[in-house]
Amino acid sequence: MTAIPTTPLKQMPLYDLHLAAGARIVEFGGWSMPVQYKGIVAEHQAVRSGVGIFDVSHMGKFTLIGEGVLKALQQIVPSNLARLQAGQAQYTVLLNPEAGIIDDVIFYRHADIENSAGKSEHWSVIVNASTTTKDKTWIENHLNHLGSDRAAIQFFDNSNEQILLAIQGPQALTTLQPLIAEDLSQLKRFGHRQAHVLGTPSFVARTGYTGEDGCEIMTDIATGRLLWQKLLDLGVVPCGLGCRDTLRLEAGMHLYGQDMNDSTTPLEADLGWVVHLAEKGDFIGRSPLEQQKASGIQRKLVALEMEGRNIARHDYPICYDGETVGIVTSGTMSPTLGKAIALGYVPTALAKLGQSLQVQIRNQAYPARVVKRTFYKPAN
Repeated sequence: MTAIPTTPLKQMPLYDLHLAAGARIVEFGGWSMPVQYKGIVAEHQAVRSGVGIFDVSHMGKFTLIGEGVLKALQQIVPSNLARLQAGQAQYTVLLNPEAGIIDDVIFYRHADIENSAGKSEHWSVIVNASTTTKDKTWIENHLNHLGSDRAAIQFFDNSNEQILLAIQGPQALTTLQPLIAEDLSQLKRFGHRQAHVLGTPSFVARTGYTGEDGCEIMTDIATGRLLWQKLLDLGVVPCGLGCRDTLRLEAGMHLYGQDMNDSTTPLEADLGWVVHLAEKGDFIGRSPLEQQKASGIQRKLVALEMEGRNIARHDYPICYDGETVGIVTSGTMSPTLGKAIALGYVPTALAKLGQSLQVQIRNQAYPARVVKRTFYKPAN
């Protein structure tokens, strides 16, 4: 019998440091990734009460430079990126012609680059690891449709050359400050800047995927390895995929591929705030969104709180009056709240706050109710 060849899992530049820190490694989106070190709950609580560090170097990292970058990007997202000034960022989505979500991404606008030929726009975008190739192809194909304007825009894929670390928690900025020359307190939420990290020019953004304050730092591999070790020496807790998922779910943040995909629109995914129809001209997916705005959506992503300690897991049926009406997309036991929480799609008529529903778990229905999607907000 001939063995079926398998594609080797990719390893991040800090892989050996994860093993040294006691990481339990699992496969995730084609990568060998740390799921936990000392334990999911302990790591979760470290981020909520102090500071933790995540290696998210598997994420895709693109740069676009040239004339007309903003004009080109405006045609592939529903958000008005013209709102951004240099040093600001926008969470948004890439859409297909049916307004299905190709990926959720963050665009960062940098100061224009000035040289003898004039000014060039400078943008960066961080995309999900599992969709890096798909997103790169989608963006480049769109740029190629610009005709002669394509030559004015350079596209760079920096995914394999740069480390991306997320330092998260109420003590993140005070812990990082001695290692960064510039004053982090001047960096606004969802702002970013070039800063000297351990003396090396690096990208620092006050963003994250945990619901807590913190920074995401993109730098060269050597500096990233050194920064990881220095932060661990300072007592920062290394954190894996396990608590990253419980933290983001408590904060009501989507996971691409579970809570949304290319068959769900941003209006259905409760992301209507990224759709700026009145501020923009044409963009890919605009017409279906206009139709949904006019006629209403048939289903909507909602947050659910279980009334007992039974956990609603991905793909579990959501029921109402004895009938299956939807499906759970994400679910966990919240370490912070001590409650079972979930996200899932239900008919719009059943999406109102306080609505009583049930989740089918092992052939038995357990009560749940619709609540606000941000289950947890930090005190600060």
